Amino acid sequence: MERFEKKTITLCDVNVYCEYILNHKPPIILIHGFVSSIYTYHRMIPLLSKHFSVVAIDLPGFGKSEKSKSFVYSYKNYANVVAECIKYFNLNDVIVVGHSMGGQIALNTAREIPEKVSKLILLCSSGYVKRARRSLIYCSYLPFFKYGVKHYIRRKDIKKSLENVCYNHEFITDELMNEFAAPLRDKGFPVALMRLLRYREGDLTEEELKEIKKPVLLIWGEEDKVVPLQVGKRLVQDLPQAQLVIYEKTGHLVTEEQSEAVFHQILSYTS
Repeated sequence: MERFEKKTITLCDVNVYCEYILNHKPPIILIHGFVSSIYTYHRMIPLLSKHFSVVAIDLPGFGKSEKSKSFVYSYKNYANVVAECIKYFNLNDVIVVGHSMGGQIALNTAREIPEKVSKLILLCSSGYVKRARRSLIYCSYLPFFKYGVKHYIRRKDIKKSLENVCYNHEFITDELMNEFAAPLRDKGFPVALMRLLRYREGDLTEEELKEIKKPVLLIWGEEDKVVPLQVGKRLVQDLPQAQLVIYEKTGHLVTEEQSEAVFHQILSYTS
């Protein structure tokens, strides 16, 4: 594999960590999901870089990116970050890949800058989730609320969380647990999580999804416990140019359990 560059760049007034390789091949940008990072794609990046210019980012509030106390953690602003990233690297006809919550960000990006996006690939994408309850949003402004968030994070059992997202528990290695646990230890993470709760809009509505005219490949694990397959079956009906691929005996973390199969599916879809 050609060597990846690693750097932190400023996008939308927030410091964003990215890893990338620009090799004059079709560009693909990778967006991770909730409480995750670039590491989501660690098995796929070496495969993708043989055929694509690859840019992977840690979203603000996650991974190695800034846990800003002023950034408005909304899907629209996350899409703006992705748009600024595409502009920074001077990319065109970009294939946008999003896993889980990253799928909603990918969809929002296609709405914001349709002229820059060629295709969308949504991996177990979140869908049809409403905004947080108003009472919970109000509570997020109370001084003690952040301590409740800290307590929630401290109690999180990484192994159990990974058992929930992986159908085959043999994929749950010490390395995987360490990589998923590391961002939770960042002192700024609770505030970022609290602000995401406060500002995150609901997922795109049926009407908004029908306005996205880009080709969309939906990839799902049949045993996904986090975003059930039924969501994928509903998305494929609401997105005008969508198709759905389902992998048996696979959970939510499809990039881990089916990395090579997903890579070949992407390659076939974009050729």
